[in-house]
Amino acid sequence: MGSANVVTEGRDCVRRVVCPGSFDPVTNGHLDIISRAALLHDEVIVVVGANQAKHGLFTVEERVEMLREVTSGLKNVEVCTFRGCSSSSARTTGSRPS
Repeated sequence: MGSANVVTEGRDCVRRVVCPGSFDPVTNGHLDIISRAALLHDEVIVVVGANQAKHGLFTVEERVEMLREVTSGLKNVEVCTFRGCSSSSARTTGSRPS
């Protein structure tokens, strides 16, 4: 997993983790890690890297849709995209790189 921290929002502490990757294609291994993270953290943000220099098997949009479908039963998982490095993504989502 990319990064984890405890974010104080009001009086509650939120344990948030970012799971970055290309997910091209999404595998059972990816889903296993995301599912385990969902059990350990309050929020799991799955970040699909968008690298225009690489031509993947699936488009970024297709990978996001696949991830949203396979994680639909995990209510504390959010899927989004990011262009740039994963540490910048972590800061954008309110987490810190580990």
